[in-house]
Amino acid sequence: MRYRDLGKTGLRVSEIGFGTIPILSGHVPVLPKFYSPDNETAVAILRKAYEHGCNFFDTAILEEYGDAELKLGEFVRTIDRSKVILSDKARFYSGGEIYREVLRSTEHLGTKPDVYFVHQVDESNADEVFGKNGALDALYDLKREGKIGHTGIASHYYNVLYRGAKDPRVDVLQGSGNILERGMLDRIRKEEAFREKGFILNKVYAAGLLIGPFSIEELIGGILEYPFSCALLGIGTFEQEEAAFAKEYPPIHFSFEEVLDRLKETFEPIGCDRCERCVCPYGHEIHTTFRQFNYFHLGKEFWAINKLKLDAEETYLHCRSCTERGCMKECEQNLRIPEEIERVHRLLRAYGN
Repeated sequence: MRYRDLGKTGLRVSEIGFGTIPILSGHVPVLPKFYSPDNETAVAILRKAYEHGCNFFDTAILEEYGDAELKLGEFVRTIDRSKVILSDKARFYSGGEIYREVLRSTEHLGTKPDVYFVHQVDESNADEVFGKNGALDALYDLKREGKIGHTGIASHYYNVLYRGAKDPRVDVLQGSGNILERGMLDRIRKEEAFREKGFILNKVYAAGLLIGPFSIEELIGGILEYPFSCALLGIGTFEQEEAAFAKEYPPIHFSFEEVLDRLKETFEPIGCDRCERCVCPYGHEIHTTFRQFNYFHLGKEFWAINKLKLDAEETYLHCRSCTERGCMKECEQNLRIPEEIERVHRLLRAYGN
């Protein structure tokens, strides 16, 4: 196992980390498969990863990750606590709420978290999180009180992560990316502000949907060139643990065109890398709409269609009437966005009822 610095925290983390969603018992519809191992099996899987050199384990509160937080706590009691780094998170944005959740997480884990993230920060709640008496202020206070090791912001949005990168209260960031959805990673690689922070990368497998078109070796090797600290893989079985941690994978460079060509063997993908530069004057998240289109064809039909139903029809109507086309001017992949929105709309009409 190779190790990288976690920003300026002084911690060294395994290049590949353990994401605990698949070991939960509960319901997480984004997962392509559901494992629900019992406590004994979950702890054994976690121990096997630890024995292979994994020292970074990521979880979240019970409402989000079921009992994974409790199972992780059971695992930690079986090993030398000083040998592992635990991160936890909660989707609460006020200072009082996140403070309460940190104390509850500490009780569940049986130890203080090394990193605690405000989870799922986006433009609608960022001002509260970063503002006075918000969640970030609370985490900063908890760090000074010694109740957590380091503060974190987790988001799927580049602008939020960039705001975190510029904020001295933030120690570690967590964001998503893979060999298909690489646009945000490409932007982060170019921005010096991110070099000051630890960066945890998730969605390397795209919730498992890229496994099939690509091998594990290709998915892991293909992201190693990016400047992250630790790449999280969701692990729910001994077989997945073995594939992730039993050997070191060599870096592999895929051009974006090569990735699209591989996907074209089964469907015609929308060539969006989710750089998030496309700004819609009506506020629609074009990159998210394109993501759901691709996810539908990668095997997540029911979930993707239900996500598209929330916004795709309105997006289509606004796109037809829009004359600004600023989204196309910013698109580095030179997508003809109105035509791609039309493809999404046809899909929704065909399968959305």
